[in-house]
Amino acid sequence: MFVLGIDPGLSRCGYGVVTRRGGSLAAVAGGVISTAPTMPLPERLRTLSDELRSLVAEFRPEAVVVERVFFQVNARTAMATGQAAGVAMVVAAEAGCEVAQYTSNEVKQAVVGYGSATKEQVQRMVASVLGLAEPPRPPDVADALALAACHLTSQPLRRATAAAESAAQSAAALSATAVSAAAVAGDLS
Repeated sequence: MFVLGIDPGLSRCGYGVVTRRGGSLAAVAGGVISTAPTMPLPERLRTLSDELRSLVAEFRPEAVVVERVFFQVNARTAMATGQAAGVAMVVAAEAGCEVAQYTSNEVKQAVVGYGSATKEQVQRMVASVLGLAEPPRPPDVADALALAACHLTSQPLRRATAAAESAAQSAAALSATAVSAAAVAGDLS
């Protein structure tokens, strides 16, 4: 199973592809898609879309994980990040991939064990988890790889939780049906 992690950005969009091999995770690819600030916004978004489509076509990920923008001090940066994230989610959805989002703190907690970890700590832990000789650089690549690793490690728990919730809903629906049937039977006798 390939998972494509996307650290969205309009000037610099990090990506990382991770797979599970046996019981361990391995990095398959990573890099940065860049667009020039001098380009018109629609062209920058189209370039990002084209590059992401190429990555999805090449690696055929089952899931695409995009960092959820939870908080940004600079509104302009938040808008650009949100636009890039939107493009990534549309590309993934069009390709039929599962789309997931995690905040930076959720990823740091899953990968480093500490939601306020520094960029350097994330880079070192990503290298350790993925068996890389050195930390991935730039941080955009490390963040994208961390997103993919986070998804792969939390996926079994999320699926089990969803299955348990579904079973509970089914049991509740059956119980409600049984109560209604008993009430109707009581009315008929």
